[in-house]
Amino acid sequence: MSDTTKAQKVQKTTAEWMDQLTPEQFFVTRQSGTERPFTGPFWNSFDVGRYDCVCCDAPLFLSDTKFDAGCGWPSFFQSVSPDAIKEIEDHSHGMIRTEIRCNRCDAHLGHVFPDGPPPTGLRYCMNGHAMAFVKDGSLPEGSR
Repeated sequence: MSDTTKAQKVQKTTAEWMDQLTPEQFFVTRQSGTERPFTGPFWNSFDVGRYDCVCCDAPLFLSDTKFDAGCGWPSFFQSVSPDAIKEIEDHSHGMIRTEIRCNRCDAHLGHVFPDGPPPTGLRYCMNGHAMAFVKDGSLPEGSR
């Protein structure tokens, strides 16, 4: 992600987000919802490419960091860059978790847990409705 992209925050009204997103995407990204396990897109997809924020197209994860965690949500062990996402302490549902949001548009993406595989030991458990997939052949050179 370039310095220009990082600096440009995306802000829209609720009506603008509702016009852009499907009801499922809006629920997950703008209302901090969670899709049911094994129902959203990408939980069982292992095509080669990149996963971008469905709200602002910011690159989030590469397919070579995706793994099958068996949890029913797309899982990754690393984001494309530390600047792509931000972590927020989440006290909802009677537990303490770390929520993951898009750093560019503040979309709720999912949560990160310390039970992932090497090399990071992290499991970014993402909502499929929060992401758009860009197949490897469609990626611009230098963004893989």
